[in-house]
Amino acid sequence: MSFQRLADVVPPIALGPLDGRYRSATAPLVDYLSEAALNRMRIHVEIEWLLYLVQHEVLPGAPRLGDDDIAYLRSIPEAFGAAEIEELAAIESETKHDVKAVEYFLKRRLDVGELAAMHEIVHIFCTSEDINNLAYALTVKGAVENVWLPAAQKLTEQLADLARTTAELPMLSHTHGQTATPTTLGKEMAVFAYRLQRQLKRIRATEYLGKFNGATGTFGAHHVAVPGADWPAVSRDFVDNLGLTWNPLTTQIEPHDWQADLYADVAHFNRIAHNLATDFWTYISLDYFHQNLAAQGTTGSSTMPHKVNPIRFENAEANLEISSALLDTLAATLVTSRMQRDLTDSTTQRNIGAALGHSLLAINNLHRGIAGVDPNPQRLAADLDAAWEVLGEPIQQAMRAASIAGATGMGNPYERLKELTRGRTVGAQEMRDFIRSLGIPDDVERRLLELTPASYTGLAAQLVAYLD
Repeated sequence: MSFQRLADVVPPIALGPLDGRYRSATAPLVDYLSEAALNRMRIHVEIEWLLYLVQHEVLPGAPRLGDDDIAYLRSIPEAFGAAEIEELAAIESETKHDVKAVEYFLKRRLDVGELAAMHEIVHIFCTSEDINNLAYALTVKGAVENVWLPAAQKLTEQLADLARTTAELPMLSHTHGQTATPTTLGKEMAVFAYRLQRQLKRIRATEYLGKFNGATGTFGAHHVAVPGADWPAVSRDFVDNLGLTWNPLTTQIEPHDWQADLYADVAHFNRIAHNLATDFWTYISLDYFHQNLAAQGTTGSSTMPHKVNPIRFENAEANLEISSALLDTLAATLVTSRMQRDLTDSTTQRNIGAALGHSLLAINNLHRGIAGVDPNPQRLAADLDAAWEVLGEPIQQAMRAASIAGATGMGNPYERLKELTRGRTVGAQEMRDFIRSLGIPDDVERRLLELTPASYTGLAAQLVAYLD
C-alpha cells in the first residue's frame, strides 16, 4: 500500500495537537511563544539597545537620531509579519545562527539615509544571550500576564461564583470513598477556588529577570572599548526600562532561576486544577452534577446513545498532566549550564509554548466543563437521607462533652456508636431511638434529635466567605 506523503501537503499539516486539533484554544500564545514571536522580540530588544546607546550618549561620536528615525526603527518589529518571517528564515539558512540572522535583518533596514551610519551600533557589545534572555523574559511575561493568567483567573472566578451560589447546598462527603461527615457543595468548591487563588497570587508576583553584560557576564569588551561608561548602571537602566528586573551576577546566560520558580508555580496550579477535574468527574459519576446536554453539545458514545461523557474534565486531566511534566522538565533542566555556557537551554526553552499551551487548553476545557453542569439537589438529598450513620460522630462528641460537664452514663461513647454504625446503614428512626436511649441531658438530646444528615454541615456555608 502506498500513501501520499502528508509531509508534502500544502499548507503544512501540524505535527502536534496544539497547532492542529486544538489550535483555536491555544492560538493566543502564538503572539508570544512561537519562533516568530521570539524573533520579533529579539528585533525589538536589538532596536531598543541601539536607541538607548544613542539617546543616552553612551557611545562617544555616535550620530544623533531624529524623531522620524526613532519612529521608523520602532516600526520594524511592529510591522513584523509573514514577509519578514520568510526573509529572516532565508537569512538564517545562510548564517546558521538565529541571532546573527536578526542582526543582518536589521542592518538591511538601516540602508536608508543617515541611518546607514548606525550599522556598527547594531548588536554592539552583545553576545547572543544578551538578546535572547531579554526576549524570552519579555515573551514569557507577555504570555503569562496577557494570556495564561486571564484564563486561569476566569476559571478561578467561575469556581468561586459556583461556591457562593451553592454555599448552603448540603452534600454527603466521601473520605476514603466512604460516607463521611456532610459538607456543602459550595464549601467544597471554595476549597479549590481558595487553593487556585493562592497560586495565582504567587504567579502574579513572578520576578522576570534579565541581564545585559556580555560574553561571560564581566562587561569585558564594554570596559575596554568605552572605559568611561558606568556599564553596570547602563545595563541596569536598560533592563529596567524594558520592564524586567536586572540580574547583576550571571555567566554568559541569565541563570533561568526565575523561570524555574514560575514553571513550578504554574505546575502546582495545574495539579490543583487536575484534582478539581478528577473530583468533578467523580461528582458527575455520582450524579451530584447533571451534565447540561445543550451546553455540552457532544456525542457521548459512538454506540451507546444514552451516554454523555464528561469529556471536558477528561481532556483537562490529560492536558494538565502533559503540561506539568513539561514544566517540571523545564524547571529542572534550565537551572543547569556547564561552566559559563552551553546550549541545552536553547532547545529546551523552545518548549515553553507547548508547556503553557497544554495548561491553557486544560483551563479552557475546565471552564467549559463547569459551565456545562448543574448541581442535582434531589440526588444530593437522597444520598444524605440514606446515610444517617454519619451522625455517629456528633453524637459521640456530644456524649463526651456532656460527660466532661458532669453527666453520668456517658461512658465508652466511641465504642457504643461503633457497635451501632460500623459496616451498616442506619435509618432515621433507629438513630433517634438510640439517642433517646442514652440518658443524655435534655437540652443535648433535643439538639441531637433535631439533627439530620442534611443539617449536619457545621459552619461549611459560612466558610465560603473566606474566598477573595
